[in-house]
Amino acid sequence: MECKVETPFSFSLEDDTGAVIVQTAPGKVVTHRGGTITLPCRYHHEPEDVDPKRIRIKWTKVSDAFQFEDVFVALGRQQKAFGSYRGRVSLERAGPGDASVIIHNITLQDYGRYECEVTNDMEDDTGFVNLDLEGVVFPYYPPSGRYKLNYHQAEEVCRQQDAILASHAQLHKAWLEGLDWCNAGWLEDGSVQYPISHPRDQCGHKDSPPGVRNYGYRHKDDERYDAFCFTSNLNGHVYFLKRFKKVNYLEAVKACQRDNAVIAKVGQLYAAWKIQLLDRCEAGWVEDGSIRYPIINPRARCGGPEPGVRNLGFPDKKFRLYGVYCFQSRKANLALL
Repeated sequence: MECKVETPFSFSLEDDTGAVIVQTAPGKVVTHRGGTITLPCRYHHEPEDVDPKRIRIKWTKVSDAFQFEDVFVALGRQQKAFGSYRGRVSLERAGPGDASVIIHNITLQDYGRYECEVTNDMEDDTGFVNLDLEGVVFPYYPPSGRYKLNYHQAEEVCRQQDAILASHAQLHKAWLEGLDWCNAGWLEDGSVQYPISHPRDQCGHKDSPPGVRNYGYRHKDDERYDAFCFTSNLNGHVYFLKRFKKVNYLEAVKACQRDNAVIAKVGQLYAAWKIQLLDRCEAGWVEDGSIRYPIINPRARCGGPEPGVRNLGFPDKKFRLYGVYCFQSRKANLALL
């Protein structure tokens, strides 16, 4: 899937004070995990008789904390990608003055803000491109209970469930789409927030306006909250395994394995619900030992009036019996053909 641009595609001038002038697209470009995206950037010279071999193009990812991660650099015909971008990034080369790069096989970690810098000897200019991902935000707490995670543990539990810590922008978008959650959770920038669509006394105050409540930046090692995770498109599919009898957790794991699959992670179940529109009114085990089921079309016997992924908690893995949600990767599915 190629990128979408959320504003009319025109170039906005970032700076006109140097000999090199860089222009980038306004708004943001949008794709999904596994997709291909072009980060647009163009430049021109004043004067225009500059040897293109002397032009250096550098792309850098910039975090909210103003930390910089090298992505790609090109000087003449020499090109180099860095870290997790190796083998996935190349220049678009759509003509003179094109500094755009193409990123293949987009990952969750690629989400964020990118800087395009073009240098001509001693002169340089920069522009910025925001890369967004289609996906879903979900609240998460571990089997040990609520408010048990410091920042680093929150990062890890999201990763374990096929997700990353959500950004404020992603949480705000989820709130606009109706997410209502009365427990505070870590976000990727180290802040702690929670979205309220239906104000009530136990969630601040019933007379306060709806919105994303913000506790500000908290101590990453000492303070403990839940987590808000973000995940995107699946490279495969989630399904409820049809069986004649219900099973305990270990039996559920083995049942998915016998079906050439693995037990689904929480993030995978949310992605299947949001993106693949999985709707199943049957409770089943998922990888973290919780019992959940996804509802697109609410009905009385399926847990309430709102769509969502229902969570029945963490029952005894050995003695409680339920169905199971499995995840089959696209590679595994192709191997069966």
